[in-house]
Amino acid sequence: METVLVIGAARSGTAAARLLKQQGYEVILTDSGPVTDRSGLEGIKIVDNGHPEWLFEKEYAFVVKNPGIPYRVPVVKRFVDAGIPVYTEIETAFRAAPSLRYGAITGTDGKTTVTTLLYEMLKRKSDSARFAGNIGIPLSEVVLEAEGEPADIALELSNFQLMGTETFRPEVCTVTNLAPDHLDYMDSLESYYESKMKIYENCREEDWFIRNTDDPEIMKYATNIPCRIIDFSLTRECDLCRHDGKVWLLGQELFDEKDLKLAGDFNLGNAMMAAAMAFRLGVTPDDIQEVIRTFPGVEHRIEFVAEHNGVRIYNDTKATNTHAACAALSAFPERVILLAGGKDKHISFDDLKRYDSVVKQCYSFGETRDRFGDVFTHQTSVDTMEEAVDLALGLAEPGDTILLSPACSSFDQFANYEERGRVFKDLIRSRLQ
Repeated sequence: METVLVIGAARSGTAAARLLKQQGYEVILTDSGPVTDRSGLEGIKIVDNGHPEWLFEKEYAFVVKNPGIPYRVPVVKRFVDAGIPVYTEIETAFRAAPSLRYGAITGTDGKTTVTTLLYEMLKRKSDSARFAGNIGIPLSEVVLEAEGEPADIALELSNFQLMGTETFRPEVCTVTNLAPDHLDYMDSLESYYESKMKIYENCREEDWFIRNTDDPEIMKYATNIPCRIIDFSLTRECDLCRHDGKVWLLGQELFDEKDLKLAGDFNLGNAMMAAAMAFRLGVTPDDIQEVIRTFPGVEHRIEFVAEHNGVRIYNDTKATNTHAACAALSAFPERVILLAGGKDKHISFDDLKRYDSVVKQCYSFGETRDRFGDVFTHQTSVDTMEEAVDLALGLAEPGDTILLSPACSSFDQFANYEERGRVFKDLIRSRLQ
């Protein structure tokens, strides 16, 4: 019996361990901290609170690591240096489930919106449709639930997950856009962009890659594409484009722009990519149009929270970089009271300067609070998001928009961006009671 080591006992690691055990491997699951919840891990050897030396002396068929653990971390690097394959949970799950079909989405921003829209469209085709990946559900869990039955999967992929793939193949995929991000994890911006292009590496001639021709970095890095290229643009006519208020794919009308409830051209682009992917996976135009008409948006991404005395309030906590924050600001013409800040990811904030005339006042908080003083004319630094909320509500007048769009990750003051968004919404609701 071959042995596999799984590094990291978070949700994706435990799911991968369970799946590998089902496949007949001897599985060792290790974590630098305590593994307190061991339900479902019967028959799996658990080594927690560190990685003892004997772990490195065993022979492994391959190693599976949590995608958030960099390859340079010593416990991973030792296996890389020894020539032992190191995969992420995505590759493990893909190999275990040949009956599943994938629409895969990566990019810097918009991934979750595209993935969620695609999933809603795939559900119109079949109840067996699922979503997985970076959106919060490990693919291994979906594979275990599918029990070998065919299903269509809307799969969101981070570059961390893609870096650990070797054979993964979607039938249709896209890179939404490229902008600087994760420079605290990656060796360089170039390596970050290149890692995204692994999404189509194993595609076949009949598969589709939807190429965003409006993004110059995608046009630069998307090379040697082995499958059919579907060119997409918001500004010119091509394979997937807008014309006379409607969205067209290869001469087929997909939906009417006016039916989309999401704000901003970038969200129209997200909907266009999702619709094209759904069409490739067999969803009818009628079903695509029904989803476009009814889709309310994704939690934490320009999510409408409340309106009070003529002031509209939005939660965009998922904007963890400047590119995403710029996209949010572009959806509002003026009078935005911006709440921003968080953990420093060592990326430039200069892109935000173009929205100085849109931002009535910026209240910045957290580790990067003082960096926004060089970006916006009207800016105040505070320690916490709670202080920023109170100041924003005190300043806001009818016609203003309060927007949480941090342009930074959450890890200085919150467990994740979801917690930051939930706290923001709770603060708003408590103040408006």
